[in-house]
Amino acid sequence: MADFVLVAGAWLGSWAWDEVVPPLRAAGHAAHPLTLSGLAEKQGVPAGQQTHVRDIVDEIERRDLRDVVLVGHSYSGIPVGQAAERIGDRLTRVVFVDSEVPVDGGSFASGWWQGQAAFEALLADNGGYWPPPGAADLDGQGLTDQQIARLIEGSTPHPGATLSEPAVLTRPLAELPATYVKCLLDGPEPNETVTKLLTSEHWRLVTMDTGHWPMFSQPTELARVLLADAA
Repeated sequence: MADFVLVAGAWLGSWAWDEVVPPLRAAGHAAHPLTLSGLAEKQGVPAGQQTHVRDIVDEIERRDLRDVVLVGHSYSGIPVGQAAERIGDRLTRVVFVDSEVPVDGGSFASGWWQGQAAFEALLADNGGYWPPPGAADLDGQGLTDQQIARLIEGSTPHPGATLSEPAVLTRPLAELPATYVKCLLDGPEPNETVTKLLTSEHWRLVTMDTGHWPMFSQPTELARVLLADAA
């Protein structure tokens, strides 16, 4: 059976997977939701992007996990993609859930839609952190009012160094066995980098008719997607 390692995106901790974990475990798999340094219950812990990569690798090695399905959502696709390369034959598959993917030498900030300078200015204006979203930022993402309230209440400021430090890849990402989950309410097409990766024979695309936070809006459906990858 698979060892699922679940890493949520910016502002979120392991709690974000609370409704996804039970169906994974009910199917006989192990599920390990992970909070990255500087977030949720780990607020205040110094963190850069490579800290987050180490968080993931260390969790897998500490637990001696095998047959790992490594899942990264949103921002966390960047450290998850790097960690997937570093755990060797422990990896069964990496799943990117409506996420960014690492580009060697690039960062989350360098791919920001308004430009790196605009994003770094946002961090500087907020004490070096990316502030959590408000209700208006979550509109149109398939979330109920209750789900929006829960997401906002649980979110914590995201440490800026994790967003501005460059990724380090040891081999082409296209060589990894990977699934990309595109959430259609957040845009009908993956970005250009992901579209190119999807031409690899090792990658496949799955779509979900929901928004950017499917672990809240469609947790049961997301669990089904993950279980299909384990199979």
